[in-house]
Amino acid sequence: MVTAGAPARPVVLLRLADAGDLHLTWRWTAGAHGYGSGYAPAPEVEQAVRALAAALPGPGEAMRHALGAGAFADGRGELGLARLLAEALWPPGLTEQLRHVSGVAGRPVVRIQPSPRVAQVPWELLTVDTDDTRLIDLADVATAAPLSLRRPPGPPGPDGPQEPQEPQEPQAPQPLRAPQAQTAGRDAVVLVLDPRIPGFRADSVLGSVLGPPGSDPALLALVGRHLDSGTAVPAVAAPAEAFRRSDLDRDWLGGALRAGARRLLYVGHVSGAPVDGGQSEDAALHLACGAQVPGLAEPVRGHRPLSAKDLLLGTLAGRPDGVPGARLWPAPPRVALIACESGGDLRFAESFGLAAAMLHNGAELVTATRWTLPTSFAFHRLAGLSESVRPLSEAVLAVDAAHDRPDPVGALGGWQREQLARWRTGHRIEHSPLLWAALTCITV
Repeated sequence: MVTAGAPARPVVLLRLADAGDLHLTWRWTAGAHGYGSGYAPAPEVEQAVRALAAALPGPGEAMRHALGAGAFADGRGELGLARLLAEALWPPGLTEQLRHVSGVAGRPVVRIQPSPRVAQVPWELLTVDTDDTRLIDLADVATAAPLSLRRPPGPPGPDGPQEPQEPQEPQAPQPLRAPQAQTAGRDAVVLVLDPRIPGFRADSVLGSVLGPPGSDPALLALVGRHLDSGTAVPAVAAPAEAFRRSDLDRDWLGGALRAGARRLLYVGHVSGAPVDGGQSEDAALHLACGAQVPGLAEPVRGHRPLSAKDLLLGTLAGRPDGVPGARLWPAPPRVALIACESGGDLRFAESFGLAAAMLHNGAELVTATRWTLPTSFAFHRLAGLSESVRPLSEAVLAVDAAHDRPDPVGALGGWQREQLARWRTGHRIEHSPLLWAALTCITV
């Protein structure tokens, strides 16, 4: 039985665990009281997960299939997949509780701590009732970080509870380059937008994801707003200069973050680690770093990626007087990593990937993606979409706007509901969950 509690927004935490079958428990942590448990038989889980995997985009032909013949490219196929996932994974008892609580205390938040087997499931899409009611219709949805990443709250600060201050670590013996024209201080929004990766042409595998600089009016307006507010870092002379820069490397990023920031917005490339290798810390962020810079990831052509291991260990692994990653790259309270499978940490039994590293380094919320993202160019070339329509840019705008709101989970959920409404109405590929359902807010 669920009863309304304090006037706080209702929050329920759903935890899932792989043990042959899929076991799940839930409990209300704010705004209501109640709990429940259940399990899903392994064969049903495997069937649903395989169907999802077949619909997701990936390199080469997998992207063509996802945008052309996959379940997310067709309204009937997507609804069938959403029902299959719900029948296998979702507890009906929790739907009843969500309806009850929302009627008494407003729209709840469902925080889901997935097991590795179901880490890519777009929970927002699940049909949780006999009709086409989706979970996102009833609640806002966030991903709960693993317990190992939780931090005890310290004294409240302007952005909420702060992590207790640690003793000062020894500083790196060589100074790091400061960010260009850094004046915004702790109000800064650090923008890393489609950085130019050494050794890779714009049309190559690690090339441009947003197209030629200045070609997208909406993205130019996004940068312009941050420039007008005096918070944009780098403080460029014109919005187009924020894209495809060749100076946004790890040293620049570290300097910008240590100078103080409230947000980081990264749009670019992430290379995920192979799940069967078990080394989630090998996931890497691609900045404008040459191969000669020191780091823990192997160079690729003329470029060395910034790995999650770098963000976690810093220079501790190479020098007795090394500096931990949290002091070299302290994460601001809100981080957006809009790149392919940037939230892939949760597919591993031990989550030490990029999202986890950002949370470990101080972030309170990381918006990341569950799977490979199709670029707007892929929509144009493979799905025949007009070049004036840019779905990836719309997603960037939505995340940027959400991270400037007091409740980013609710703001992003509102945009996802708008996209779902458009998808239901016309089943146009630009409104497909293929893109917007990949996004999730990971919170501590």
